[in-house]
Amino acid sequence: MPQPALLAHDLVRSLGGRRVLDGVCLTASPGHRIGLIGENGVGKSTLLRLLAGVDEPDAGTVSRPDGLGFLHQELPFDPGSTIAAVLDEALREAREDLAELERLSEELARVPEEDPGHRELLDAYGRRLERAQDRESWDADRRAALVLEGLGLGALGHDRRLGSLSGGQRGRLALAALLVRRPPALLLDEPTNHLDDGAAVFLEEQLRGLTGAVVLASHDRAFLDAVCTDLVDLDPAVDGPVRYGGNYSAYLGEKRAERERWERRYAEEREELEELRHSAGVTARRVAPDRGPRDNEKMGYGHRAGRVQSQISRRVRNATRRLEELERTRVAEPPRPLRFAAGELAARAEEGPCPLVSLRDVRVAGRLALDDLEVAPADRLLVTGGNGAGKSTLLAVLAGDLPAEGEVHRRSGLTVGLLAQDTAFERLDRTVRETYELSLGPERAEKVPLGSLGLMQEADLGKPVGHLSVGQRRRLALALLVARPPQLLLLDEPTNHLSPRLCDELEEALGTPGRGAIVVASHDRWLRRRWQGRELRLEGDLGRREKARR
Repeated sequence: MPQPALLAHDLVRSLGGRRVLDGVCLTASPGHRIGLIGENGVGKSTLLRLLAGVDEPDAGTVSRPDGLGFLHQELPFDPGSTIAAVLDEALREAREDLAELERLSEELARVPEEDPGHRELLDAYGRRLERAQDRESWDADRRAALVLEGLGLGALGHDRRLGSLSGGQRGRLALAALLVRRPPALLLDEPTNHLDDGAAVFLEEQLRGLTGAVVLASHDRAFLDAVCTDLVDLDPAVDGPVRYGGNYSAYLGEKRAERERWERRYAEEREELEELRHSAGVTARRVAPDRGPRDNEKMGYGHRAGRVQSQISRRVRNATRRLEELERTRVAEPPRPLRFAAGELAARAEEGPCPLVSLRDVRVAGRLALDDLEVAPADRLLVTGGNGAGKSTLLAVLAGDLPAEGEVHRRSGLTVGLLAQDTAFERLDRTVRETYELSLGPERAEKVPLGSLGLMQEADLGKPVGHLSVGQRRRLALALLVARPPQLLLLDEPTNHLSPRLCDELEEALGTPGRGAIVVASHDRWLRRRWQGRELRLEGDLGRREKARR
């Protein structure tokens, strides 16, 4: 039985007085894995919620397969539930398939073939068999064990309460439940958050093996490259959202070419409009009433006047008609894209014999064990390692936000800035502009205007911070750091929740030699493959491995 497609037609959705989606159409056929990309706030998560039926559009329709799966931010179970209860729910449909096949098989054995009811039972058995084959129901229990192991949850006891799990573990359990269930269509919002390398590769393999449609929003460029058969860019374009065939690498070249075509077409139409307006105005004056002949027109004026006037009038009409048509159909001016334009990310510290920070035999119980580390004034250090290895803990120790056993020495007067994974603002009712100015002070905010950094759209500066998307709040937090660069900049998973384009630009800025020190903790495989500085790999309690790459 062929699986149905997921279809959206002319979706419109406004939030907070702003039209987020305007006439979006999408066809997700079985076997296609579609990635949604675009700047923060363009409507990726909103579109997923409409496709899932969690939210309703202001206009437009969605046709979705029965049993569609949607990766929620939180599990739909109370904290007192157990992992076993989540797995039982994920396995319920498969177990129902097997139980129903057994029941129908017993019924068929009892009902003679010549009985009229035999044909109906046989048809019901065939339909249920196809469904069980699509869901691979016979393999469901083994698949559940493999999925839990692949997502790093295999060691957790099934009697563990959900309330005792970390946020990352709960997110991975929600993802595991969907992979075990194998729904006919799957919607995923940032599925690789909280996944280490092994788990991310496992997820890629699982998604490539699904027969149904997959629609996902992700900032993970390596993941988009490995999984997607198509990409839909929700950023403004001349003809609305653009669908690109292929993965992220293929998209990059096509996106640049598409933008160049739009800019060229706009420039050509603007030039033609100016010429038409000029032509229509000049020729209209030439056929003005009571205009006498010029000296060089006097010979034969009366003979040719009517014909010349008729030709000029026709040119005026043609120019006017084309002008009206072009003004009605001309493409919109390409919106100025955000371009990350921060200068130095970290400020210069005085040279000296001592490093900015040095750690010796540092221990944070159950979270970090590190023998030694020095951060030099112009260092570029990438901290990697699996979940729980202590990356965030190390950054908190370097920042002075977390006490640790051992020796921790910081240079006197050192300025430190930390971009944490969880972006929090005290006053969500303040606007973006107010938050920026109050945090930096009026003098600094005027010297480095928020709009100059290429991190926030002008239209968003008057919004309350609480109305921003997760990615937009992260952009604001980054802006507050780079507007007054610290001598030591600490970035914890800086590409999380940011658009792929901004990730590319931030990555380029991080790779540029600078005057200050930058330490980045990241699981982003795309960033790590291109890192040019030092790398420190944490192995949890097993120690660490450091290597330099030139």
